[in-house]
Amino acid sequence: MALAVVFVMLATTGWTAVHRPDDEVSPRVAALAAWGAARIDGHPVPSADAPARTVARFFAGLDGAQRAQLADGYPLVVGNLDGVPAQTRYRANRRAVLDVRQAEEEHARDYRLAPADRTEAGRRAHRLASLADPDRQILVFDPTGDGRVAEVFGDLDRAERVSVIVPGVDTGLITFERTQRHFTAPQGMAESLYAAQRAAAPDTPTAVIAWAGYTTPTGVGVDAATGRLAMEGAARLESLTAALPGDATVALFCHSYGSVVCGLAAQRLPARVTDVVAAGSPGMRAGNVAGLGTSARVWAVRAEGDWIADVPHLELGGLGHGADPMSAEFGARRLSSAGARSHTAYFEPGTGSLDNFAKIGTDLLSSVACAGGDDSCRGPVR
Repeated sequence: MALAVVFVMLATTGWTAVHRPDDEVSPRVAALAAWGAARIDGHPVPSADAPARTVARFFAGLDGAQRAQLADGYPLVVGNLDGVPAQTRYRANRRAVLDVRQAEEEHARDYRLAPADRTEAGRRAHRLASLADPDRQILVFDPTGDGRVAEVFGDLDRAERVSVIVPGVDTGLITFERTQRHFTAPQGMAESLYAAQRAAAPDTPTAVIAWAGYTTPTGVGVDAATGRLAMEGAARLESLTAALPGDATVALFCHSYGSVVCGLAAQRLPARVTDVVAAGSPGMRAGNVAGLGTSARVWAVRAEGDWIADVPHLELGGLGHGADPMSAEFGARRLSSAGARSHTAYFEPGTGSLDNFAKIGTDLLSSVACAGGDDSCRGPVR
């Protein structure tokens, strides 16, 4: 019966994501081709798929002018390359955003295109105008398809604690930030969490990353019910956490389908990841905390009225994501979500969930509020 419910959900919400055909070579593909032949003072650059440590060693041997030369010459590669210094990535991505914004504005005025295509180009240009603000720290920018974006709040190089928000379905370039329902989009979530952390621990240097750095499912269809996109996202998340500068410890805040990504990444995450929080989770592709294979503390939270509670927590034939992280059998540390009333409310100011997230992100674990109103989530969990 549970499997039947899954099939009903898929049938009523659409089986597949919509993919817009595009015969042109994407800017990212063209940039990768150019990067493959790039040289700096006669020396070849590392491959775009080289390990982050290899990239970091290469860029550590360059001076400021050489880094700027590569950032300006190959922005869509350098801005997305784990191991490149954060400031160099910010520079590259600012250049890339401006270039793509100009192209989208031209498309929006091109009356040879269909009206729907011009409208979509106009929407993307509007979002890119916001991302191009020189005060913003864009860590990832890839305009391919629905787009991938990540933004940093705080000083990533000086932070002692770094929090990474991993969002769920329907996240891309257009939905990375919202004017209405601001705290339901990754940019608003990170902004809210960073402010809460500064209030909770003003003397602790922190940084928060809104990380829409993987291709998310479109709608609650087959892609959302399987782990295909989550596996690709898990590899990217592993690379990100391993490449963060310094020796800061890391907390992951994984919302909805993002918790599937975190669950699949868990056993390969570096030891610096001390906490993994699953918020409104459909499952983490594991039967229990031990099955995640991580030394990090695993937390779970679900808001009153969150529809995810009605999703069958199973995995059968590749469909579904397994056990409920909020169940006692799963073994996670269950957090209070007081004041949160929906699937997208976890980062709203004034909620117990946001307060708990800020305390976990700043290592104030003795004062987190547990789901049962006791102290069961603060001690050893069996």
